[in-house]
Amino acid sequence: MNSAPHAAHRHRHFHRLAWLAVALALGVIVFGAFVRLSNAGLSCPDWPTCYGRATWPQAVGEVADHAASAIRPFETHKAWREQVHRMLAGSLGVLVLALALLAARRRRFGIAQILLASALVAVAIPLYMHGQHVASSALAIVAEGLLLFAALRWSNADLSRASALTLAVIIFQALLGMWTVTWLLKPVVVMGHLLGGLLTFSLLTWTAWRATDRPIRLAEALQLRNWVIGAIAVLALQIALGGWTSANYAALSCGAGSWSADNFPKCVGQWWPPHDFREGFVLWRGVGVDYEGGVLDGASRIAIQMAHRIVAVLAAGYLLVLSWRLLRIPGMRGWGVGIVVLLLAQVSLGILNVKLALPLPVAVAHNGGAALLLFTLVSLLARLRKPE
Repeated sequence: MNSAPHAAHRHRHFHRLAWLAVALALGVIVFGAFVRLSNAGLSCPDWPTCYGRATWPQAVGEVADHAASAIRPFETHKAWREQVHRMLAGSLGVLVLALALLAARRRRFGIAQILLASALVAVAIPLYMHGQHVASSALAIVAEGLLLFAALRWSNADLSRASALTLAVIIFQALLGMWTVTWLLKPVVVMGHLLGGLLTFSLLTWTAWRATDRPIRLAEALQLRNWVIGAIAVLALQIALGGWTSANYAALSCGAGSWSADNFPKCVGQWWPPHDFREGFVLWRGVGVDYEGGVLDGASRIAIQMAHRIVAVLAAGYLLVLSWRLLRIPGMRGWGVGIVVLLLAQVSLGILNVKLALPLPVAVAHNGGAALLLFTLVSLLARLRKPE
């Protein structure tokens, strides 16, 4: 039952729509990991269509005369994955738009601002498809500016600020999805697309809990919130490193397929093997390079994998301390146990990825596990309040 001061200003189904968006966002993240890890990220080389179709072609003969076939040969078993992912992401965008409209309906010119920004994006898409990239980008930038301006002006008592910000993030996510294809899996864009998806998921989770209004009131709420914010920051860094590892195809750079210690906890049989951090963490390498399969040498990929492992230890240590603090507070033990269980599962999945040579179900579950850990921490942050 909504009892927040401004709950009456929200639509009575707002929280239900928000939770539906949370569930769909999680599905988009997991399915996106499936697309990426099954090497289907470039299976539709044009955007937002797939070889000129709103769905996807069914046979090679249907794409022989399309310009995209010169960029990437058509693969029937992969194209549907990429286009279904785009459709799911588009459906999520519609839900986020609905939330933004509902939240802004009592703001002066609120609905007009949301609709104007959305209309600019709607016009930008066909412009991009017809090669007018500068005009398309300009419209998208103006739309983002309108939404960010609205988010800064509005308070969050009725969740209008969070809803407008989420819509701005998901529009930028669409741009990152476009650049992922047009810039041929550029690692910094692929990593940014992952982080953008998880940021969208986090904002929707926070919004859904605030709309549901089920606070956890504790005298230690302020201290715990600071700890949780720290945990989210550390987890975000680790997720970014995981995305960088995947985007540079460095997951198996330490070796794979063996149950000896040579590939874990060691790396190529050494505790500190030859590495190249400088080359491994160059974020921008220009446009026009096809990054599918990776372009870095072994030492650079080893540096990326080692950084991912080192930060994983630090993140695990921080989360364990947070769990220990929660376990000591009556009524919060379930949260502490939940974080420990998710953490152990995530570490186990990471090790199995190396030992089993990155099997698709395990790799996708590893991405899903990161999202669930993030969901738990953001949920805790959204619900912790001081006593009235």
